[in-house]
Amino acid sequence: MENLPKRLAQQLKFVMEIDKLKNIYRQNLIADASRQENDAEHSWHLAVLAVLLAEYVPEPVDLLKVMKMVLLHDVVEIDAGDVFCYDPEAAVGKEEREIKAAERIYGLLPADQGRELRELWDEFEARATPEAKFAACLDRLQPLLLNFHTEGGTWRIHGVPAAKVRQRMEPIAQISPVLGEAVEQLLQEAIARGILQE
Repeated sequence: MENLPKRLAQQLKFVMEIDKLKNIYRQNLIADASRQENDAEHSWHLAVLAVLLAEYVPEPVDLLKVMKMVLLHDVVEIDAGDVFCYDPEAAVGKEEREIKAAERIYGLLPADQGRELRELWDEFEARATPEAKFAACLDRLQPLLLNFHTEGGTWRIHGVPAAKVRQRMEPIAQISPVLGEAVEQLLQEAIARGILQE
């Protein structure tokens, strides 16, 4: 790649760096429960959810911006690792690790693209704009769907009670009442089927 134009070489280096997401495994199981999901699969799934579910967000969102956010929000986990959302001990120091990772990984890109993607990551983390709120909503919804369809998946493995799951899902209803209602129905069914304990 040394004979390529500098900008293109930087972009391709970033592309190959984020290939490492395929080896960052999350706690969630994929829908057939055969193995853990990796970060690349998770990000792709969120992008598809964004395309399909944008109509349920009352406040208009820039869908391309949301898709960029969800596709790139977890690249920091290449360096920082994945933290299970129901493990407060593992989250100690997470913010510092992720900021350091964002500086390194987004810094691989040409300055303008690196700045743009880093700003999108910062926006996602701040959860203040309609796009970031929707992206964060999807980031919570997708694992819920996997846990529901794997008969409790990581809820059962880690003994996560319904109260903690409900607390984690609360922002969804604030962002989209329709999706919030769907989440509540899924939780009620999961409790009724015994795959999530009260």
